[in-house]
Amino acid sequence: MQVTRRTLFSNWKISNWKNPSTPALWCFALAWLLSPLGMAQSDSKATSSTPSATTKERKLEKATFGGGCFWCTEAVFQRVKGVEKVVSGYTGGKTKNPTYEEICTGTTGHAEVIQVEFDPKVVSFAKLLEIHWKTHDPTTLNKQGYDEGTQYRSAIFYENDEQKKVALEYKDKLNKEVYDGKIVTEITPIGVFYAAEGYHQNYYNLNTSKGYCRAVIVPKLKKFDEVFSDLKK
Repeated sequence: MQVTRRTLFSNWKISNWKNPSTPALWCFALAWLLSPLGMAQSDSKATSSTPSATTKERKLEKATFGGGCFWCTEAVFQRVKGVEKVVSGYTGGKTKNPTYEEICTGTTGHAEVIQVEFDPKVVSFAKLLEIHWKTHDPTTLNKQGYDEGTQYRSAIFYENDEQKKVALEYKDKLNKEVYDGKIVTEITPIGVFYAAEGYHQNYYNLNTSKGYCRAVIVPKLKKFDEVFSDLKK
């Protein structure tokens, strides 16, 4: 049996102090405890009983959505419980390392999207899909409000087969029960994701007084608060 400081003290009885040999034993025990071997064994025991950093880490998953201007979608998903990170960017096209100016031409094939990292133990991918579909119009092709062009298309870029399955089933259900087959949301595998320029990140929170934010983003946030109050951070 491995001897540690804890077992030495727990196995030591008060009555042992009446034993004539106790002082010698105590000196031996104290010397062992302070020795490199005793210290090493004690430290080893403490380390093994402490959860490692890896076990403490939450396993996050990614989801990528296109729903018009990413300033809007970013602001919505930043407020969802379980969403740890939101990055505005571009994907779905062929142009490498596209700039915002190139995206605006509508010729890159990319869509403006947000990529979120979320904790599936707090919020499911299916719930994120629900938020996505209820906070933009999935029935207008390449258009959201006054924003027009393929870069503003409704889209879901899935990470794996499970996300694909859930997204297709959810879309089919909504088409039958709510939208009468009018959903035009594109559901395709994620390709290369390009983060947008820095000034696009966290846009609403840094520009709340701007006209676009007040006129377009605020109504979306109010709708989110009303419909998904239980998921609001």
